[in-house]
Amino acid sequence: MPAPPPSPVPDFLYGTAWKEDRTPALTELALRMGFRAIDTANQRRHYFEEGVGQGLAAAYRAKLVTRDDLFLQTKFTYQRGQDHRLPYDPAASLSVQVAQSMASSLEHMVTDHVDSYVLHGPSSNYDWTDADAEVWEAMRRERDAGRTRLLGVSNVSLGHLQQMTSASAELPAFVQNRCYARLGWDREVRLFCRERKIIYQGFSLLTANQEVLHHPLIASVAASAGAMPAQIIFRYANSIGILPLTGTANAEHMKQDLAILALKIPPEAIEAINSLSG
Repeated sequence: MPAPPPSPVPDFLYGTAWKEDRTPALTELALRMGFRAIDTANQRRHYFEEGVGQGLAAAYRAKLVTRDDLFLQTKFTYQRGQDHRLPYDPAASLSVQVAQSMASSLEHMVTDHVDSYVLHGPSSNYDWTDADAEVWEAMRRERDAGRTRLLGVSNVSLGHLQQMTSASAELPAFVQNRCYARLGWDREVRLFCRERKIIYQGFSLLTANQEVLHHPLIASVAASAGAMPAQIIFRYANSIGILPLTGTANAEHMKQDLAILALKIPPEAIEAINSLSG
């Protein structure tokens, strides 16, 4: 099967975790508000991927978008990260589980390919294991068969990425991590990514950083820019090379989030925000 035509890498991702029965309506709402990139996972414990597909179908029926307009990202999740609602046979090999999970994702979202397929965290918190190598090779086969354009890994440490390099594994196009200001917004991993032209996706930019979101400096920068504090955090993240995710359920906040791409923040304000991080 030939590779699908390239879709542009987005400027902002709409995340669909923890939305349960609201997933279809919020997916459609995000598209109505202007999002063109959707992040999900075939992990029923935290995501309702089939609901994402229902939201996409509603948007297609309303002629809001076509499939070609969208960037769809989903994930393969090991059994330890799942509940009893598995998208694969747990007795099958990991390679077969990857293929079954992908087939299920394509069925959920009624498409013949996704734009990005992400390993939803390595099997160990410390090492890139033989299991990860098997899964990664199976994901590469999905890519080579045209069922995804790009591959990524999430919830990874610098050590995981260095071990991938040492093992001569193909490096991902994306890294997606929870991003803490107290850790320099994941500075070491971001530097690794920047040096290798890997796109860094940051999630929980607001929820993991409430002390920064409510800091007087952020309020001052927001007032000067005529913006909201959340917009300043997202624009700052964008300015230091982070592709941000948002999971807001509020239509006005969706519009505000997308508006950050036109927001001007002076370099001295960026430096001041840098000083708030670890």
